[in-house]
Amino acid sequence: MGGFTRLAATGGALGLGALLWGTLAERTHWTLRTVEVPILPAGSAPVRVLHLSDLHMAPWQRSKQAWVRSLAALKPDLVVNTGDNLGHIDGIAGIRAALEPFHGVPGVFVNGSNDYAAPIFKNPFKYFAGPSRRLREPTMLDTPALLTYFDELGWRDLNNTATALTAGGTRFRFVGVDDPHHEFDRLDEASAALASLDSSTEGELIVGVAHAPYRRVLNAMVELGADLLFAGHTHGGQVCVPGYGALVTNCDIPRTQVKGLSRWRARGREAHLHVSAGLGTSIYAPVRFACPPEATLLTLVPRD
Repeated sequence: MGGFTRLAATGGALGLGALLWGTLAERTHWTLRTVEVPILPAGSAPVRVLHLSDLHMAPWQRSKQAWVRSLAALKPDLVVNTGDNLGHIDGIAGIRAALEPFHGVPGVFVNGSNDYAAPIFKNPFKYFAGPSRRLREPTMLDTPALLTYFDELGWRDLNNTATALTAGGTRFRFVGVDDPHHEFDRLDEASAALASLDSSTEGELIVGVAHAPYRRVLNAMVELGADLLFAGHTHGGQVCVPGYGALVTNCDIPRTQVKGLSRWRARGREAHLHVSAGLGTSIYAPVRFACPPEATLLTLVPRD
């Protein structure tokens, strides 16, 4: 066997092994990330925030549902859900099973594109050409049922609006937008809603929430005064190269900020940004590599 043939055979074997690992093992290696964010005023009590994103739930995904249920034992003060909860036409059944223990825990949410339209098979190599495009005639999901269920949990809808609530002893003003990936975001409406809220409380924080972390949305929220930003959508790249990271982001965020906690700067201001790599995949692309499915518990603590 020649050197090139041996090299090709080795590369093929490694590729097959990576595919099998990513499909059969890593995509169900549920991972809890923990991070501290020094953002509260001096003397404030810590606030525990559970960030959930991109569940892409199908009704048969019992392991995922059980693991998400177990996160209620963390006793978060607040849940932030950044969309793409549904992954199947009957996905609402799995969402109910997963999130039932969070009934009564304060929460906020926005929608992603997969909360509206069912997934289809896509050529994964097209992601290297840029963000995926909206389907012309998608199969629509039961979005009203999802919104009704979140209302039953007591979670606030942030799609192109704003709200205020107190969690863990800290008052927050939240501003959110509907899915930016398909240009459902209406920043003017969200900004007007934020401006209408009472802002007289000392030490309150402004938090921006979006599904897809497009630059235009992050910049606008920082300009609105946001101290902390939440997003999902990227899946952390979903298939990554060890030592290099994500190959694609499916939006225009820098590859180095595709997941985790970082800082976002715009027009002389900056905010903490947390992008979740999410918990799911499309049922037509059930693979993760060097990027396990995750949820994150952020503990907000006083600034240094």
